[in-house]
Amino acid sequence: MNSFFLIAEVFTNPELRTTPDSQIPLASFLVQFPSSKPGEPPNRLRVTGWRDLATEIQENYHKGDQILIEGRLQMNTIDRGSYKEKVAELVAQRICPLGKTKTEAASPSQNYSPMPPIMDDLPSDEIPF
Repeated sequence: MNSFFLIAEVFTNPELRTTPDSQIPLASFLVQFPSSKPGEPPNRLRVTGWRDLATEIQENYHKGDQILIEGRLQMNTIDRGSYKEKVAELVAQRICPLGKTKTEAASPSQNYSPMPPIMDDLPSDEIPF
């Protein structure tokens, strides 16, 4: 079973396209995550989402967002003429934001009201311990 979980930062804004023949939505973008070796630059990986997830990705996730991705790792072979290159790609099945996305941060919640203090109205001599 090929199951892959990754916590990463969205590195490029998602690009939404459709397949030419059947018009199935497809979103792809790059994510980056820290290298396992100190001092090395972050690793980058292409993430692809299909159908309803593609639309969700394009609407809700933007460069700089921290996300958790669940999917399967796929190796693609690209013919470069004189050589063939293997490239990893994460085909997403679910994506969850970690913290606020840039869209949520830009529009503050209208329903926010601070919670009242819990113990301020009790005199200290009435606390049972």
